[in-house]
Amino acid sequence: MTAPALARPRRPRTAHTLLGLLAWLCALVFFLPLAWMALTSLHSEPDAATNPPSLTAPLTLDGYREFFGTGGGASPWPPLANSLTASVCSTLLVLLLALPAAYALSLRPVRKWRDVLFFFLSTKMLPVVAGLLPVYLFAQRVGLLDNVWLLVVLYTSMNLPIAVWMMQSFLAEVPVALIEAAKVDGARLPAVLLRVVAPVAAPGIAATSLICFIFSWNELLFARVLTGVVAETAPVFLTGFITSQGLFLAKVCAASLVISLPVLAAGFAAQDKLVQGLSLGAVK
Repeated sequence: MTAPALARPRRPRTAHTLLGLLAWLCALVFFLPLAWMALTSLHSEPDAATNPPSLTAPLTLDGYREFFGTGGGASPWPPLANSLTASVCSTLLVLLLALPAAYALSLRPVRKWRDVLFFFLSTKMLPVVAGLLPVYLFAQRVGLLDNVWLLVVLYTSMNLPIAVWMMQSFLAEVPVALIEAAKVDGARLPAVLLRVVAPVAAPGIAATSLICFIFSWNELLFARVLTGVVAETAPVFLTGFITSQGLFLAKVCAASLVISLPVLAAGFAAQDKLVQGLSLGAVK
């Protein structure tokens, strides 16, 4: 008779329970501010401004009516459309530029590719506010102030370094044998990138695109300074609810919740790809 195989040691049931409770606690900590914001948005301004806030106050939709302009205010649809245009277009441009760059730095590494990656990362070390005045003067000189396409170019340049870094690690996991087989079949570089590399690295590409979209959607400083009325984005529109006189907490919470919905929806729709992409290469 052969010796019985050693049983794999099992983690005590108490440890599993504690880890589960810790996971639920972390989820509640992250979810509580969002739930509190949603509840505050359903209160009237006097009830939302009470300290401590009242949980039993009557609910109302006045904050949402104010946000959507039914109370005579400005319409939020042009700023939302501008944010969507700038975020989607810049994300597509980032993917278009980052994919071949990451391919050259991972699957077909150029000389001193580590120095190239560090150069990409070094561009993120400059404080954003330090480049604000030169960008403003340039946009003023060429007539691009209050233009949504200027934001597209800026968001592309801001997100491209982090996208190259992320996708370089994702593409490094693509089997080189697949690329060699495609080249033997006569596939050129664009076909290799689109038909071989992109499908294999789809989770990493999805994670990169989602992060770039979130960064572009939430950007405020450049949008606040470089836009006015025509190219105003959703975060800039949100700041218009903060006034020096009167109460605005319920309206700000309602506007913040509505503006956050596209990002929350995108993250929820791509959560499986996001987890796959962020963990790609973590386990060999």
